[in-house]
Amino acid sequence: MLSALTNRRRFADLTEQEVLALAISSEEDDARIYRSFAQRLRADFPASAEVFDGMAVEEDGHRQRLIDLHRARFGEVIPLIRREHVAGFYARRPVWLAQNLSLDAIRGEAQAMEQSAEAFYTRAAARTGDAATRKLLGDLAAAEATHDRHAKELEDRHLTGDARGEEDQKAKRQFILTWVQPGLAGLMDGSVSTLAPIFATAFATHNTWTTFLVGSAASVGAGISMGFTEAAHDDGVLSGRGSPVKRGLASGVMTAVGGLGHALPYLIPDFWTATTIAMIVVFVELWAIAWIQNRFMETPFLRAALQVVVGGALVFAAGALIGGG
Repeated sequence: MLSALTNRRRFADLTEQEVLALAISSEEDDARIYRSFAQRLRADFPASAEVFDGMAVEEDGHRQRLIDLHRARFGEVIPLIRREHVAGFYARRPVWLAQNLSLDAIRGEAQAMEQSAEAFYTRAAARTGDAATRKLLGDLAAAEATHDRHAKELEDRHLTGDARGEEDQKAKRQFILTWVQPGLAGLMDGSVSTLAPIFATAFATHNTWTTFLVGSAASVGAGISMGFTEAAHDDGVLSGRGSPVKRGLASGVMTAVGGLGHALPYLIPDFWTATTIAMIVVFVELWAIAWIQNRFMETPFLRAALQVVVGGALVFAAGALIGGG
């Protein structure tokens, strides 16, 4: 029965022929998605691409078994019915989203695909009365349930220890280039560059609300500027640094966060309380930057701390002296 609201069929209303047709189209779609994943990964992660190629071949085998059963029971003409035609049926991410997924996210997406396919075949087998159809659907449910093992076998065949280590290292490097590096640059810029205007305003006016407004404006303005600059100056194609939108977002947000961290305390009306808290926040921010540099950029911690803390102290002193003068 067609739903008056969605114009889609309910799964319970599908005939056995339509269930088979739905399974055929679903296996075809999944094989294409796996091949899209493989194509997406082939340049940087060739071993993982081989794994997804193997999974696509398995889906092709499932589709062929379903087609053979449909031909035997219902003939050559397969009804056109897809996931989006069935109300409440599980959906797949649009394939183009693979361009925005990391290697680990793609592996997780593949696992989720197999789990939803297993649930479909289990449900479909439970409502068919034909013995051959029930057996095939049950076999396919079991096959989907064991795909983790098959995927592991494919990984063992194509993804050796050295290959996995190399691919994981590439994925880590890409994460650092796309997110950590621009985010760290933004956090450093926001935390350090806004020190002078915020504390100059604070010591010049002793007015916490004015200081908060100046600090907020400086932080948000710096975030917008850094975000657009990061996104515009490198499209990531030649440098391999990844999506300019992601890099711009990381840089812009972290710049604003870095500045707002020591602007927000000036919402407190008492000047010296607000200033003391702001100084503590600055101290925490600068040491956090040093830790991130050490953790992700492999900069020796003492050198990172010296660079950041000394630089921040100089900027803070300049702002305090200018404001106090």
